[in-house]
Amino acid sequence: MNQHVLPPIRPEYDRVLPPFVEAPVVRALPLPARLWQQGWLRKALIIAALALAWEALARWQNNDLLLPGVLATLSALAEGLASGDLLDRVRISLTVLAQGYLAGIVLAFGLTTLAVSTQLGRDLLSTLTAMFNPLPAIALLPLALLWFGLGTGSLIFVLIHAVLWPLALNTFAGFQGVPETLRMAGRNYGLKGPAYVLQILIPAALPAIVSGLKIGWAFAWRTLIAAELVFGAASGRGGLGWYIFQNRNELYTDRVFAGLVLVIAIGLVVENVAFAALEGATVRRWGMAR
Repeated sequence: MNQHVLPPIRPEYDRVLPPFVEAPVVRALPLPARLWQQGWLRKALIIAALALAWEALARWQNNDLLLPGVLATLSALAEGLASGDLLDRVRISLTVLAQGYLAGIVLAFGLTTLAVSTQLGRDLLSTLTAMFNPLPAIALLPLALLWFGLGTGSLIFVLIHAVLWPLALNTFAGFQGVPETLRMAGRNYGLKGPAYVLQILIPAALPAIVSGLKIGWAFAWRTLIAAELVFGAASGRGGLGWYIFQNRNELYTDRVFAGLVLVIAIGLVVENVAFAALEGATVRRWGMAR
């Protein structure tokens, strides 16, 4: 007959712990680790590495007509800025860009507002984006010249095309991703039409909208530079694109590279200052993006 075996009872005892000594909860990181956490420093190091590679390739090539070095390019850039020629070209380009970019934003929001309001608007947006989004904006330049002539009207037309479709697609995708809870809250408050879009959909879809604004800006900037090359050749005047084209014809390669560096610098400033400030004041502040 098996007897039930009870588990052994272990004796209890008290362990005296050493007294608690308050210690700092946060330990200061070493200086190299703190510096590496700075995004601007990491990006500056990447740019410096690219500049060093460029200079090394230029010295190996040893032909300023084909590939001037970094120092020669920076000298030409400083000369163009000091004379005011480059600043005037940048002013012309940015003025035209602002007009086309803002017009594209207004049309994109109007089209997406119609798309989220009616089925016909959704069909219209889907059809138009499928037709025109794959079409390069610069391909419409000959038609723009025929319709609007040699002037800012043609440039604004191609810029609107460059901005409108990617922004409309991103905005509509953001609207489609708005949670149903927020949509129901807006309907419970009696919001309809533009008020519903402005107060419910746009704040909730702002990350996608900002992404569309950045894509539209990049498309518009490169389209403008490419279009100004054609306008410069046709009318003898223009902005930063014409400056690059003109100096290429005159074989001032260092000035060509100076114009390209300025195009890149403007893109970096807009991306890392203007759009970063917009994201910091909205989607990052609201906890909608990391």
